[in-house]
Amino acid sequence: MNWINKDTEVYCSFAKQAGNTGCQMMNTAFYYYGLNKIYKSFSVDNIEDAVNSVKTLGIKGFAITMPYKIEVLDYVDELDDSVKKIQSANTVINDNGKLIAYNTDYYAAKTIVSEINFLNGYPKIFILGNGGYSKAVQQAVKDLNLDYTLITRDNWDTIGDIRNSVVYNCTPISVDINKYNTYINSDVKSETGLRLATLQASKQFELYTGLDFPLGD
Repeated sequence: MNWINKDTEVYCSFAKQAGNTGCQMMNTAFYYYGLNKIYKSFSVDNIEDAVNSVKTLGIKGFAITMPYKIEVLDYVDELDDSVKKIQSANTVINDNGKLIAYNTDYYAAKTIVSEINFLNGYPKIFILGNGGYSKAVQQAVKDLNLDYTLITRDNWDTIGDIRNSVVYNCTPISVDINKYNTYINSDVKSETGLRLATLQASKQFELYTGLDFPLGD
């Protein structure tokens, strides 16, 4: 791979608090293919200003994490079909100045949920939270023709009563889940969270490069 130079393409992520997972995954994948691209995460307080910087600097694409997955739609030019349904995005491609929004969280959530055997003791899904990430999970569950119950602040105290169900935590809040449930934790520090991050990053990488993600699923 070439050293960073004037032709290096820049990709990034915008979050309230930047993390390292995306940087590690994307830069490793860029290196694997010998691509003249880099990826950098940024902590931002204003997503409109961040999007404007993408246009100004010619950044090729970016990821969006909480709490900007819904608000970012106000500042893009086009919505992918999945985003039109979900009304939340986590990936934006800069196509020669036209910003196109996608949602790869949807793909990851649909993959994880579809692997659960709902014929053997898990008749219900409980989705915790109703933010941008949750909206992608809700749409994935709907498209799998499964029913779900939404847990928000209004009924948060019912979590401890859930049994023999699937609990999908779409929030950054740590919760105690009864052992008789299947728990899908979106926190990247958890086993399921890391797999979700890898799945959605694989789709992001395809959008960024047109290539298969080299790190598996």
